[in-house]
Order: sequence, then C-alpha cells, then structure tokens
Amino acid sequence: MAHGVLPSQGVRGRRLGGFSAVATDPHNGRLWLLSDRAVPELLPIWDVASLGRRPLRIGDRLPLRSSAGDRFPAPLDGEGLVIDGADAWIVSEERRSADRPAQLLRFDRGSGRLRQALPLPPAWRAAPGQGLGANQGPESLTRLSGAPLVLLLAAERPLLQDPPDQLRLLRHGPDGFRPAGALRLSLPGAHWGLTELLALPSGGLLGLVRGFEPPSRWWAQLLQLPSPGAAASVQLPLMRWDLLATGLPPDNWEGLALGPPLPDGRPTLLVVSDDNFSPLQANRLARLAPRRQPGCSDGSVAALEGGDQGQ
Repeated sequence: MAHGVLPSQGVRGRRLGGFSAVATDPHNGRLWLLSDRAVPELLPIWDVASLGRRPLRIGDRLPLRSSAGDRFPAPLDGEGLVIDGADAWIVSEERRSADRPAQLLRFDRGSGRLRQALPLPPAWRAAPGQGLGANQGPESLTRLSGAPLVLLLAAERPLLQDPPDQLRLLRHGPDGFRPAGALRLSLPGAHWGLTELLALPSGGLLGLVRGFEPPSRWWAQLLQLPSPGAAASVQLPLMRWDLLATGLPPDNWEGLALGPPLPDGRPTLLVVSDDNFSPLQANRLARLAPRRQPGCSDGSVAALEGGDQGQ
C-alpha cells in the first residue's frame, strides 16, 4: 500500500497541525487545509495526484486576519472550508460567548483578510435553551453543485431545542440563509457527531461522522445522504460505511474532499485528521475509492476500499 505524508513541520521548523477542514480548488484541483491554530491559516498541498508516489509538499501558509489586517481579537475556531475563486468561505464554531459566536466568514484568498462576516439565523444563536451547543459546530460546510454559489452547512450535534436524533441543515445563497431540512442521525453517544459534508457533482451528499471515547478510542463512518430537502423535511441516510474497516487508522477525522481520479477512472475521496496539536495524535491524509462489485460493468459501487494513507 502506498503512503503520503503530511509534514509535521514547516519552514524554519515551525509546527504544523490542527487541520480541521480541507477543500479542493475546483479550478486547479489543488488541496487546501484549514489550520485552527491561534492565528488561523490556510495551507496548500501541491500536486495531490502524487499522493503515495512521493512526499507531499505543503506550500506557503496564508494567515487569516481581520478586515483591517489585524489578528483576530479572539481565536477563530474554523471548522469548514469552501474555495470559490478568490474567496475562501469558512464556518467558525460556536462557543456560546459574545466574543466567539458561530459565523459564516468570507476571506480574500490573496491577502487572507476578512471580507464578510455573517451571523447565523436566530434559531442557531446562543440563547437560554436554544442554539448551537458550545464546541458543537457548525462543523461542516460544502458547496452545492450549480450556479450561483449556494453553501450548505450543518452542526456537529443537534441544536439544543431540537430532538436528539435530528440534525438541521442550513443553506446560504443569494437570498441569504434558508432552512434545508434535517437529517435523522442516530448518534451512539455524546462524543459522536457530524464533522463534514461533501456535495457530489452528480447530486446527493456524503457525510463524515466521527466518534470518540475518552481517553483515546476513535470511530469514523461515511454516510451517503439524500439531497437537501424542503425546510420541514427530515431524511434518513441512504447507506453507511465503517471507515476503520477499510484500513483507515483510528484518529480524529474531520475533513472530507474530492480527490483526483485513479488511473482506472474511479473517483476518490480525501480525508484529513486533526491532531489538535497533541503528541498522542497525528495529521493524516488518506485516499478512499469505491470498489466495484465483481462482474459489474456499469461501475456500481459495492463498498469502499482504503488506500494511500499518510501520517
């Protein structure tokens, strides 16, 4: 099995890590990592197609700053990333405090400066008995196919006022924020949650679910989800895969993006783990591909196969 490696150090020995989201640039296929360190930053990975054949190279970091070019007054806990031309869209996680609300943020990808900060709708904001739980999202962000730009986001866990098995979806487009239905997810425990959504070009969604049991036990699942529905609709996952059964190492898997196709034409997914700057964890990059059922000539997907894992 071939391997790719995410370096743990950058130029001048600078520590790298805390990769909480990943996105593919639709124009050139370059992969971008979002690091949620004290000064948040974007880092490109050059030549993703070489994964497994030669060491990956992480390019120059792009620090993210306020609209005036200053450091953010409070840490920005970015959890979801979408690249759209000169813009980088990021969702920041709720801390249920006035200085660290959940927001949808638009940054200039050239300078790293903030262009726009959008508060989430009232139902998602912190208030007694309602809103996002602290450190429970929004955890995912993806772009729906087509034009104009429409983003879809979700929390890691249900909102405080919602049933414990229903996870709301929220759209943002030219008409602002709009409800997009909900997913009925049976999360086995308090430390399970949805960490990423990925809209597929052909329609439909994939969801990355992570589970954790202190002190160091991890789970990871990939869900096939229906397309976002009407505001009042509640939909079930269509299929579920245990990613650790494919050979994926147990760790804090948080990012999900489309990767380059394999030589035989099969599409790939790239998943990234967040080491939380902990010596007990690692920044990992793994590539997953659909495995065709023997005898099928139409490309039917029977399962997922893991491959090209890096640490």
